[in-house]
Amino acid sequence: MLSKNQIKFIQSLQQKKYRNESGCFIAEGNKLVTDLAPAFDCEWLVATDDWLSAHSDVKANLILPASKDELAKASGLTTPQDVIAIFKKPEYQFSPSDLKGKLTLASDHIQDPGNLGTIIRLADWFGIEQIICSTDTVDLYNPKTVQSTMGALARVKVHYLPLAEVLKQTQIPVFGTFLDGEDMYNTDLTEEGIIIMGNEGNGISPEIETLVTKKLYIPNFPEGRETSESLNVAIATSIICAEFRRRMRK
Repeated sequence: MLSKNQIKFIQSLQQKKYRNESGCFIAEGNKLVTDLAPAFDCEWLVATDDWLSAHSDVKANLILPASKDELAKASGLTTPQDVIAIFKKPEYQFSPSDLKGKLTLASDHIQDPGNLGTIIRLADWFGIEQIICSTDTVDLYNPKTVQSTMGALARVKVHYLPLAEVLKQTQIPVFGTFLDGEDMYNTDLTEEGIIIMGNEGNGISPEIETLVTKKLYIPNFPEGRETSESLNVAIATSIICAEFRRRMRK
């Protein structure tokens, strides 16, 4: 049985302040918890007896059997599931040399948790192992972000760093999308580089724009047709990553 204090602590992890204080984040749902469990230290595993019996391989420092009603009280989901896990945040080391020879994504002030989570999932799909986030990007461990990654968080390292300083230290190409950029389908793309994805409303910031070495444009079809003003940042990320990887298959 969960105590009121235990339920209160689980609920508190919906807020960034308490995630920072505790060094923990929350994940809910069978697939998400089982995907993340091998990659992160699990502090608490809160689940129904049936779930615990079916997943005895999932280890935690503290295992708390709970009823569906108790899980519903602790859950942040509209439709609570049978398991909640509290994981320790990992501590990753970063060096600009880690970017050499690889494709890396970077977030410049992305604010929507779902967008960031989807971008992490896309990175995982396209074999991109690291994402650099500006310090004003939405919190990676926001529960909505964690849910949106669909477990990709276990395989993609995300660093929060002063983005401009990182770009100044690297010697590899820096790509960004702009309305006045070159048609990406008719532009040379390299196997290494940093792809900057900008804020949902304002795009790439002026400071970061000065550090972009290759401006790209995703053309609409047919050319010249009246269309939407812009693409969602996660959709744009998928198009760009797919084209970079397609070139590498040739």
